[in-house]
Amino acid sequence: MQRRSMWIVTAWLGLAIAIGSWPAGAEAATVVALGASNTFGKGVARNQSYPAQLEALLRARGLSVRVVNAGINGDTTTGMLARLDSAAPKGTAVVILQPGGNDRRKGSGADRAGNIEEIEKRLRARGVSVVMLENSALRGLPHQADGVHLTPEGYRMLAESLVSQVAGALGR
Repeated sequence: MQRRSMWIVTAWLGLAIAIGSWPAGAEAATVVALGASNTFGKGVARNQSYPAQLEALLRARGLSVRVVNAGINGDTTTGMLARLDSAAPKGTAVVILQPGGNDRRKGSGADRAGNIEEIEKRLRARGVSVVMLENSALRGLPHQADGVHLTPEGYRMLAESLVSQVAGALGR
C-alpha cells in the first residue's frame, strides 16, 4: 500500500510540474478570413480553400494559429459588416478581409468603400489587425472554368502570398 501511495504522490507531483511549466500563451492565435465565395472556396474541397491552406502553411512555420473560414458565397460588404461581431469574435487577432465583387453585381457598389472603411475601423478599435485582400490579388492565379473562382492550386498560391503578411500581423 505504501508503494502505491508513493507512486500516486509522484504522479501528481509530475503532473503539477508539467502543468506549471506549460508555456504561457500556448493557445493558438485566431485569424479570421472574412469574405465571399473566394474566401469560402467555392468549387473546391474545404481543405483546399485558401484559409485552410494558409493555416497549414503558418503551422509549418511553427506558428500556433487557427484560421477560421468566415467566407459566404455571394456575400456583400453590407453582409460582412452585419455579421462582423459574430464572424470575428472577441479574441480574434487578425482578420483577412476579402470584400470581393458582389457589391457591384448586387447593386450596392456605392456602399462598398464605406462598408470596408467601417469594418476596418471597428476591427482596429478592438485591437484586431486587418490584412486587406482585394480582388487584384487573384489576377494571374489559376481559375476554375467560371473565370471567377480559383482552383485548388490558385488557392494554394494565394495562401502562400499571404503567409508573411499574416505572420507579420501576428507579430511573428
